[in-house]
Amino acid sequence: MARVVFTRNLQRHVECPPVTVDAGSVSDALDRVFAEVPQLKGYVVDEQGSLRKHMVIFVDGEQITDRRHLTDAVPPDGEVYVMQALSGG
Repeated sequence: MARVVFTRNLQRHVECPPVTVDAGSVSDALDRVFAEVPQLKGYVVDEQGSLRKHMVIFVDGEQITDRRHLTDAVPPDGEVYVMQALSGG
């Protein structure tokens, strides 16, 4: 099962400890987490289910490429790391 981890800055707003889920894609993994912690969804994805502008997700250390549908594959023993992206100048 894949492990889904949220950074501490997200945990300040919503309790979201690391969890393990059975998922084939990033979308699957997040849907399983959101089913358990629905208030987290608004921080991570927008109304269409796309990754919010200032969020970034890594699967096994590689940044995902599909920010719109979140179809990037998640290996059975992979790690999905969800964090807020830094921006500004």
